[in-house]
Amino acid sequence: MLRQLPFNAGRLVAATTGLLAFAAMAADPSIPTTGTVVSRLGDLKVRNGYPTPETAARLYDDIDFQRAAQGYLWGLPMMAMAQWQSEQREKFGAGNLDFVDYLTFKDKLGLLTANATTPYVMAFPNMKDTGPLVVEVPAGAMAGGITDFWQRPLTDTGQTGPDKGAGGRYLVLGPNDPDLHPDGYYVVRSPTVNIFTGHRALDPDRTKAMAAIAGLRIYPYSERENPTPTRHVSPAGRPWSGTQPRGLAYWDMLARLINEEPVIERDRIMLGMLQPLGIEKGKRFQPTEHQKKILLDAARSGELMARTIGFDKRFEGATVWPGKHWEISLYMQETSQEAPTHTQFDERTSWFYEAVGVSVGMMGRTVGFGQVYLEASKDRDGHWLDGSKTYHLRVPANAPVAQFWSFTVYDNETRCFVDTGVQPDRSSRDPIEKNADGTVDLYFGPRAPAGKPASNWIQTIPGRGWFTYFRLYGPTQPYFDRTWVLPDVEPMAIAGATK
Repeated sequence: MLRQLPFNAGRLVAATTGLLAFAAMAADPSIPTTGTVVSRLGDLKVRNGYPTPETAARLYDDIDFQRAAQGYLWGLPMMAMAQWQSEQREKFGAGNLDFVDYLTFKDKLGLLTANATTPYVMAFPNMKDTGPLVVEVPAGAMAGGITDFWQRPLTDTGQTGPDKGAGGRYLVLGPNDPDLHPDGYYVVRSPTVNIFTGHRALDPDRTKAMAAIAGLRIYPYSERENPTPTRHVSPAGRPWSGTQPRGLAYWDMLARLINEEPVIERDRIMLGMLQPLGIEKGKRFQPTEHQKKILLDAARSGELMARTIGFDKRFEGATVWPGKHWEISLYMQETSQEAPTHTQFDERTSWFYEAVGVSVGMMGRTVGFGQVYLEASKDRDGHWLDGSKTYHLRVPANAPVAQFWSFTVYDNETRCFVDTGVQPDRSSRDPIEKNADGTVDLYFGPRAPAGKPASNWIQTIPGRGWFTYFRLYGPTQPYFDRTWVLPDVEPMAIAGATK
């Protein structure tokens, strides 16, 4: 007890000093004419009402850091697009009029929170080079959309789009293109020069799915009478990463995009806040050494802020079932990212740190169509999911889906598949073992639990955190009225586990 006394006494003195300082600020919130302001930045000195030179320098550094950290979060939706566009061009050789087809587990390894069940087909045209574009979507079991580079949907395509799965031609106009209203086209306008068009083939029959993929075309409207055949490129096993760049590379890319894209009224104040950091439209990004130091600090802190906002959500209503740790991952009121009184800054940060792309169909609002993305990063006891531990989840019978469900495990740092060399996904389309009552037991851990079916096990990596998406394709009424309830992921004993 006596040995503990100095330590505890010190803590008590520190706590008492802090409380006294807080009480003093509460009692007198004014800034002294000459004296000291106690703050989270330390003691700030004031002389004759002015900050001392040291205080001014400290405050400006904090102003710049705060602005850069928020600028990091602000840029996330566009940076995810730009990173993927860059990878498709530099790693795969895909141009403005090429689709890249992501068909295999290895193809999708670089994709933020990809599903492992259905093929993806993606293109990232720059319309400054192409002019108005036509995207042709074939009839069939397809779902997708076209977005601007802030990932705001211009239109859904396929089953949840205006073509309703019957196929159609979509004409995309750039921000400065003249109005066009030709017959036989669904016409949309993008406020950004760069756009994204992404599609999923949903037919379980691989032959039909591949035929649908081959039917996707993209070409300039000016060549509509005789378009060049669309090229479909394969990643072909080449490694790539859709993870937003880190460090100064983040700011280099953001500065480039600010120079490429028109200024959107919503973003003018943020563009003003970034100017003291050397990021300004119409100017080359050449930060000073001091600016670099602040930007590097803000990029690290900003990413950790994004990780906190995404995995430890504090949005009212994000929890799916009371008392459970399942959350609605795509938690935005509108796909435009705008609420009636504000831009959904944290909501879009949460989603676009973890994922890319959004459409009306992905919001999970239509019974029997579209998708729902439910996310868990904590176990039943509220602890972060740990790749060193083993967990169990029982999926209740009669999952509320018109098409299928899937569970996918992601690394919480890359937000891509947990890379164990095998597919980290199980779905109702897979040959998994079901219980006699229709329930399904899934297991997560570094080794398959002894005596449990390996077909129902998803491997994790010791020493790394993970999270999971439970996807509902074609969600049905029991999901919307919450009568079907998914239990939490539960830790289980690992005694007797085998490799």
